[in-house]
Formats: sequence, structure tokens, C-alpha cells
Amino acid sequence: MTVVVDTSSGAIPVKLDVAKTPCTVRSFVFLATQDYFTNTTCHRLTAYEQLKVLQCGDPSGTGTGGPGYVVPDEFPVGLKAAGGGSVIYPRGTVALANAGPGTGGSQFFVVYGDSAIPPTYSVFGETDATGLSTVDQVAGRGVSPSSSDPGDGQPATTVTIVRATVRE
Repeated sequence: MTVVVDTSSGAIPVKLDVAKTPCTVRSFVFLATQDYFTNTTCHRLTAYEQLKVLQCGDPSGTGTGGPGYVVPDEFPVGLKAAGGGSVIYPRGTVALANAGPGTGGSQFFVVYGDSAIPPTYSVFGETDATGLSTVDQVAGRGVSPSSSDPGDGQPATTVTIVRATVRE
């Protein structure tokens, strides 16, 4: 199953991994079918050497919003160790963001460059060359100049999710 996240910058198809993350996938599909992501912004872009992600899925656009429920943690296995308790989330990975254990909801991130991250984020899918091209374009524009940190903040160009559509 795939969810195509159509954004103002292009499409991000997400091939879902229901076998590894059934709760996360069910929630993501549910939110997509309810138009939850429609007209929301991708509120965070990181451009550090070890962390390259575009984060979306917060209806408030602040990084603090969610659906009003939490999704059980479905931690990844089999990712390459990066040292210091981190693992490599490979380019193209799509994972559920969280603020600590048991807090995942609707926010998700797309990894656009291999990133060393603690293995505490549910990897529920991956995107393809089309999705990576879209995210690469966003990342290429950089972080908003109004951000206090040039490596982490809102994308320089606003990225809006037009709609997320489930495809079998």
C-alpha cells in the first residue's frame, strides 16, 4: 500500500511497511483518509551533516500538534549502528516523529540523507526517487533565514501538503 503525499513542491509517495509497523501504518492511513494532512505545512527542515530530514504532519505547523491520540512505539530493527546509541536511518526512510517514548501521533519525517538517529522512531515506510527529488528540492532551498539555527528550522520556502491519498 502507498500513500501519495502531494505537496506544493511535488509528490512524495510513501510505500508503507504494514508488516513491521502495523499500528503506525493504520494510523497514517486513517489520517490520510480523513484529510487530516490536507493544507498542513511541513514545519521543519534539518540540514546538519548527521541529520537531514523534512518533517510534516502537524496541523498547527508548530511542531507541537497532533491527532489527539498516540500511536504505540514500533521501534526499528536491523538498522546499521552509527555509534553513540544511534543507528543510520537511510535516505528515503519515512518515520513517525515523537517527543519521547509513547508520544508519536501524526508528525512524520522523510530522511533525505543518511542520518544518525537514536532507534526510537517507528520506520513505517520509504519514498522513491520521485519523493526524494521533491524533498531534495525543498532541502536545496535551505532553512528559513528567520530561523535562529541555520541547520534546523522551517523550510525557506513554505511546503504545504495539498492532500495525502491512499493507493492500494
